Amino acid sequence: ARAGEAALAHLRRGRGRGRAVSVDPRFPQALLDDEAVAGARVLTSLAGHPDALVVLGSGLAEALDEAWGAPAATVPLGDIPGVVAPVADGHGGELRAYETSGGVVLVATGRTHLYEGLGPRPVTALARATVAAGISRAVLTNANGCLKPWSLGDVMAITDHVNFSGTSPFDGPLFLDVSAVWDAQMTQALRGVCQREGTYAILRGPEYQTMAETRILAGLGVDCVGMSTVMEAITLHALGVRVAGMSVVSDLSFADAPTDPTAVVEAASAARQTVVAGIEAALGA
Repeated sequence: ARAGEAALAHLRRGRGRGRAVSVDPRFPQALLDDEAVAGARVLTSLAGHPDALVVLGSGLAEALDEAWGAPAATVPLGDIPGVVAPVADGHGGELRAYETSGGVVLVATGRTHLYEGLGPRPVTALARATVAAGISRAVLTNANGCLKPWSLGDVMAITDHVNFSGTSPFDGPLFLDVSAVWDAQMTQALRGVCQREGTYAILRGPEYQTMAETRILAGLGVDCVGMSTVMEAITLHALGVRVAGMSVVSDLSFADAPTDPTAVVEAASAARQTVVAGIEAALGA
């Protein structure tokens, strides 16, 4: 509780960019525990007070190398208290700090997933630590299975989500309005860069969906599906952080051929240029 109260006081001082930060005190008290504060100490010793977080999904670990040059500092994700090193193909294991004109941006080259069986706490550990360290904005990226007649490599700006994971970042009577998780200004900036926009649904995984599940999801209005991002987005939103998201079409769910995990990573990697432009546009909004 003490850690959460200290973090809440920090948030109330208003590090939000472009708007006042309004945070229900119950969420910092529930989410910013001693582990998150310990993680924040590692991050601030690495990069001072960061301004933003970027999480790179499958196949995107090296997306920012050419655009932003060498990072100012790096640390293995597994060295941050509470954070578990990624194990999925196409995910890197570093947190990199870049000094940009808009402030210090922390970039995770991979992430942990619910399907690893660890629960939502490790999945959201980096998000919680970066909020405790002072970020005000975040851009989350991933690879998806597409339910629309789109093309491999298309990048979708996430305008809304559906949580089919069966879990939440928090327990108990903590009722959060998630109707506006995806920041309107940041998402508008993505529309000028991404080829698509739409709704992303999280499934726990690790199996891909059946054809029957694909038809049901498409009938419900879902555009793309994946196994990540939503837990982080909900956590960041609950803590007053502005969030934007991009999802790369890496598999066509209605295709006759079975899903190839290697092809998913390759398709996502091919979209790096659009993803980098989207990150820069969203962080500048």
